[in-house]
Amino acid sequence: MASALISNHPVTNSNSDRSKRKKKKKSQAQSQESQNQGHAKWKTEAQRQIYCSKLIQALSQVRLNPSSPSAPRQGRAVREAADRALAVSAKGRTRWSRAILTSRIKLKFRKQHKRQRVVAAATASMATGTSRSKKPRVSVLRLKGKSLPAVQRKVRLLGRLVPGCRKQPLPVILEEATDYIAALEMQVRAMSALAELLSGSSSSSGAGSSSGPTS
Repeated sequence: MASALISNHPVTNSNSDRSKRKKKKKSQAQSQESQNQGHAKWKTEAQRQIYCSKLIQALSQVRLNPSSPSAPRQGRAVREAADRALAVSAKGRTRWSRAILTSRIKLKFRKQHKRQRVVAAATASMATGTSRSKKPRVSVLRLKGKSLPAVQRKVRLLGRLVPGCRKQPLPVILEEATDYIAALEMQVRAMSALAELLSGSSSSSGAGSSSGPTS
């Protein structure tokens, strides 16, 4: 009886290992299929129309002044609005879209914190009557980056280019980069079509006004 139980134990373990491997392969296949569907959705016409509608809504909230000399600031505002519309179209299902949606809140918090630190430092210097000279700082991360192999440097650079992937492992960076590139390609197509539509409407209106009745 004991020998039968001992002989059945390895069979049970092998069956459980086999079922675990099947479940793992099934989950990997499902995740790969969902990733392929997510990457392919950016190439559909329906997704481009959804993004165009969200882009128009985002651009309508941007205040542009043609006579203002700060053209780079206005261009940055348009780019941020286009990126926010892209992240909203992704519905926050990816890491890069969530990073874009939360970047404005983090930036506002950093500005407030920096302003508080500047005020505190100015108050402390006025109270003590001395001003400390700042010494140049050498970043430890920059020194470490120079000693990294070429592949790791490229992976780190790619993680910096994709929002929300600065400290992620290579598989996550590659997955997010593939989806982010597909979304950016769709963004370029949509904005090019929108620019052509606006330029065509402006040229037609100008031609209509110039060909009006003359007295």
